[in-house]
Order: sequence, then C-alpha cells, then structure tokens
Amino acid sequence: MDDFWLWFNTGTEHILDWNGYDHILYVMVLCAMFSITQWRNLLILITAFTLGHSLTLAISALNIWSVQQNYIEALIPFTILVTCFVNIFYSRSEQKQKDRKMLNFRFNYSLALLFGFIHGMGFSYLLKSMLGKEENIVLPLLSFNLGLELGQLLIVACMLLISVFLTRFTRIKKADFVFFISSAVFGIAFLLFVQRLNVL
Repeated sequence: MDDFWLWFNTGTEHILDWNGYDHILYVMVLCAMFSITQWRNLLILITAFTLGHSLTLAISALNIWSVQQNYIEALIPFTILVTCFVNIFYSRSEQKQKDRKMLNFRFNYSLALLFGFIHGMGFSYLLKSMLGKEENIVLPLLSFNLGLELGQLLIVACMLLISVFLTRFTRIKKADFVFFISSAVFGIAFLLFVQRLNVL
C-alpha cells in the first residue's frame, strides 16, 4: 500500500509542479471554454486526455515505442498553441451558440485524446527513470495515473471557480474570459515552443 501512495503522490506532484507548467497550461486552456454547468462535458474531455496519456505511459514503460525527448518537449507547447487557437476561434465565431459549443466539444475531444498521447510521452520520461528495473509496472502505472488525474481535477476545479467568480460577479463576459485566458496562454506557449525548437 505504501508503494501505491508513493506513485500516486509522485503523479500528483508532477502535474502540479510549476517547473512542469506546460501541462498545467494545457489543462487550464482546455477548461476555459466550459462553465460550471458543463462540468460533465469537461470531465469527458479530461478523461479523454487521461486515456491518451495513460496509453502512451504504458507503451513507453514497456519499451514498446519511444520518441526522442527533445521532440516531445517541443510538441507539448504546440498542443497548447493549437488548443488556444481553437478556443479563440470559437469564442469569436458567429455561428449559433449551440452549434458552436457542440462542434467545439467534438473537436476538442479528438484533440484532447491525441494530445494526451503526446503529454503521456512527456510524463513517461520521469516514470521510466523512477521505475528502473522494476518488474511489475502495473501498480506504478495505475497509481501514477490516478495521481495525475487528481492533479488535473484540482486544476479543473480552480479554473471553474475562477470562471464562475469572474462571469457572475463582474461584468466580464464568458467569451471575453475565454479570449483572455487563451490569448495569455498562447503567448506563454509560443515562447516555450520557440525555446524548445532551438534545442532540437
């Protein structure tokens, strides 16, 4: 049981560690389009992201497939840039609100699953270095992923609370909130992307 909590805490600390803020930024911008009444849809997106990185964590830990770390580190901010762009586009789109939300949700679901694969590779380098020559990887994989999921849900909860406060108790419109968050994160992710491209 001690091993479970060790890996669980490692997963939670890894995603909440500000030194790895790229993962935090991705979850933040993924949440931006959703209000607290849409928490079920948001949970589906987060689950898709979790499913994606769980699969690549397992594949990488089993040494079935791996990608050079520098390429993955450059792709992670790229996933953030794409998600920001999608948010900005749909927040300013002139389509009917219902159609916009449904299209954005379907598109974001596919992106969350795909980008989960990429972020999973990023998580895998830490996991593999800690696993060493451990033979049974089922428990570490499961508990590490559960820890990551808890960390993601904490970020989701914070983003929803901020969104509720700003849209209900100030004059800020939801579309403006989405645009501001996505634009700010886009700027940070762009700088990070350029930095990581320079070390390839």
